Amino acid sequence: MSVHKDITELLASGIINAETAERIDEFYQKKAQTPNNRLFVIFGILGAALVGLGIILILAHNWDEFTRLTKTIIAFIPLIAGQVFCGYSILKKQRSVSWKESSSTFLFFAIGASISLISQIYNIPGDLSSFVLSWMLLALPLVYVMRSSFVSLMYIAGISYYACNIHYFSYLAGSTHYYWLLVLLIFPHYYRLYKEEPNSNFMFFHNWFIPMSVVIVLGSLSNGKGEMMTMAYFSLFGLFYLVGEFNFFAGQILIRNSFKIIAAVGTIILLLALSFNSFWNELLEENYQLGELFHTTEFWISFVLTILAFVLFIRFLRDKRIDQVKPFMPIFIIYPFLFVVGCYSSIPVVMVNLLIFVIGLLTIREGARHKHFGILNFGLLIISALVVCRFFDTNISFVLRGILFVCVGLGFFMSNYWMINKRRRNEK
Repeated sequence: MSVHKDITELLASGIINAETAERIDEFYQKKAQTPNNRLFVIFGILGAALVGLGIILILAHNWDEFTRLTKTIIAFIPLIAGQVFCGYSILKKQRSVSWKESSSTFLFFAIGASISLISQIYNIPGDLSSFVLSWMLLALPLVYVMRSSFVSLMYIAGISYYACNIHYFSYLAGSTHYYWLLVLLIFPHYYRLYKEEPNSNFMFFHNWFIPMSVVIVLGSLSNGKGEMMTMAYFSLFGLFYLVGEFNFFAGQILIRNSFKIIAAVGTIILLLALSFNSFWNELLEENYQLGELFHTTEFWISFVLTILAFVLFIRFLRDKRIDQVKPFMPIFIIYPFLFVVGCYSSIPVVMVNLLIFVIGLLTIREGARHKHFGILNFGLLIISALVVCRFFDTNISFVLRGILFVCVGLGFFMSNYWMINKRRRNEK
């Protein structure tokens, strides 16, 4: 007799109450999530994907020999089979994560295969963007009916590709407004994972997929004033970094704090790009009038993101001390002033270089204070990247450039050596 039936029998006999039954049921569900069980889920998903792709390849080899009616029947067979597997999972394997995920994965690929086959058989016109959009919309219910997190990840990847294809990869860039509605539709499932499975691997991957998707697609909202999108990106990274300071993320190891990592790396990459003269020279040539900027799409996107980040920053300061402010947090507040000055002068390029150097030093100090090799070396890497950028951007002699590289290399060695010795002394 299964545990669930035992609990039902004990509840019916009055031996335990409903609250106790629920707690026992939750205990055994958590106990079932063993490493072997998670491994079985992974292999189930992989197996379903390979079976689906294998069937498509077999049919593709003999496709021209079939009649139109046969082709149509074949096109619907994977779709029907996938629905049968999902139905069986719901009715008979309701508590099996591996069954739900593998059957959902098979049906997810079956939907895409069926759409493409029917379009090919009956010569239905359409482009890649409309195909991906239709596929993702038809697959979305699987996320909630089957509670499938893998399909959710594929959905996020799919709508991201849809947005990139329609704007970045097309000769005539189209609007990506639908993407923002589509990404909002996945948030109820994301919230469910946060409440019910906060430490699961699926939650870990969602924490990476969602912010990365937003970062990639945000640039598609630009409407001809690309320079102003730098302000939007700094505000977005500031928003992400402050989200990474929430208790849920702050209490985890750094690799699981995807929002903070994406924000820190994104901020540094953007600052390094702005440390060259070319951007500020182009900004001067544009001859922006501040009054005109208020009527641009980029300004309002930047404004909204800045307000959201500022609200979280105030919330952070209310709960923390001022000395706990990380060097990456206030960049979204500093940059608008640099941008305005850059409309009339090239001085901001010097200020950006100084800002990168200060961030690198403060990051090194933070890594040393917390005895964290990753943060320490990230700070050293920031300064190294700045040195490399100036290597290609200035007219200093090769001897001085070589000395700079030697100094940075020695900095890496000495900092890590000091950290290792300090850790050994503390362990004694």
